[in-house]
Amino acid sequence: MKTFIKSLGMAILGGIVALGGYQLIQNESNENAQIVELQAPQDILPVTPVSYTGNTSIAGVDFTEAAEKTVHSVVHVINKTVARAPMSMADVWAGRVPYREAIGTGSGVIITPDGYIITNNHVIANSNHLQVTLNNNKSYKATLIGADEESDIALIKIEADEELPFVPFGDSNTAKIGEWVLAVGNPFNLTSTVTAGIISAKGRDLEARDSKIQSFIQTDAAVNPGNSGGALVNTRGELIGINTAIKSQTGSYIGYSFAVPSNNARKIIEDFMEFGFVQKGMLGIRGTDLNGVNSTELGLNSTDGIYVAEIVEDSGAAKSDLRKGDVITALDGVKINKFTELAGYIKTKNPGDVVQAEIIRNNNLITIPITVSKNNTVTIPQIEMELRNLTKEEKKQFDVKQGVKITNTIGKLSRYNLSDYIVTKVNDTEVGDIDDIQSVLRNVVPNETLLIQMKNSKGEIERFRYTVD
Repeated sequence: MKTFIKSLGMAILGGIVALGGYQLIQNESNENAQIVELQAPQDILPVTPVSYTGNTSIAGVDFTEAAEKTVHSVVHVINKTVARAPMSMADVWAGRVPYREAIGTGSGVIITPDGYIITNNHVIANSNHLQVTLNNNKSYKATLIGADEESDIALIKIEADEELPFVPFGDSNTAKIGEWVLAVGNPFNLTSTVTAGIISAKGRDLEARDSKIQSFIQTDAAVNPGNSGGALVNTRGELIGINTAIKSQTGSYIGYSFAVPSNNARKIIEDFMEFGFVQKGMLGIRGTDLNGVNSTELGLNSTDGIYVAEIVEDSGAAKSDLRKGDVITALDGVKINKFTELAGYIKTKNPGDVVQAEIIRNNNLITIPITVSKNNTVTIPQIEMELRNLTKEEKKQFDVKQGVKITNTIGKLSRYNLSDYIVTKVNDTEVGDIDDIQSVLRNVVPNETLLIQMKNSKGEIERFRYTVD
């Protein structure tokens, strides 16, 4: 009997413990599953508020000064566009095309006290109305000064009654891998957001296409949709990049974000201010990055630099002492290990500028001056083509005296490979060079249909109709 009572008591005690444990686990589960708004408990003991004045830095780096300098100079950009809407049966019967207003948002960086703002091209693309809101909640209508789709950089301006806070440019060439940086912008319409990280890499190319080589700064500072056009600054509060892209399987930040280097962005906006368009230069070489494998195959001792495989006709490189087989290791003292780094540096130069190229030839280091020549390859979004003026050899190949070469297609046309074609006529206008095409397109209105005549290397002539958006 005593044994039975003892067992019963142990069972009851075990049940109580088990029930209490279950209740504790259930409470913890509920707290993890939802956010609960809690009331602040009444103070049992007196509490003295503490103002923390300790060190706010990490590894001796203080972010507060850079954040304070930058946050008031980064703006919220609102882009209102008008786009085609799906057609209903009523639209079909009425013979009308429906349109709807779409609103996109992003960020921008004030770079002068009189209201010039740098942002991304994709932030302001196809805009009917641009609005800029400052950190103090004042809003202004913005005017588009210039935009370049290839670099994804645009310049806009607002007219304010007072001088505005701005971010000074830093030198992105001197930025180092591992250096602390801040990303400032408006992700998900959360204004004045500051995140921190380090520079993970430089000279990153996301396109992997020879015709459009990019040179991004990669960082692990958190960047999300809405950060586009915002500032990437160093700990001194200097602008070293314009946040532009993320690489993610989800569409949001997972550790990789990319910024256009400030030196590249600065050159583009200075062109907008001075010329109204971007002057694009090129060195005039085709080559490959060196590594341990191909340097041995090429019989070279060096594993760093760019191997010059070909020199482009009529380019600055062709008019210099540069030769096929040379290895470029630096430009103006800036070390070059990848072709993206070379392309990125040249994008900071104008046609006519001279760069000092450090060359390894026959295992000797020499310096050669090379004049940057005009890059005749132009992306024309209106017809979704990347075009280049014909060389002498191509004129012989296609048996023509004039025309422009299709080097790439974008947008809807990207599904078609037109790399073996040249454009010879648009509507009734004979095409001699890219300027002729741009002249025709200046007078084109949305929804207008163009008749484009092309010729391939076999001598076959084709025509197709293209409707401009």
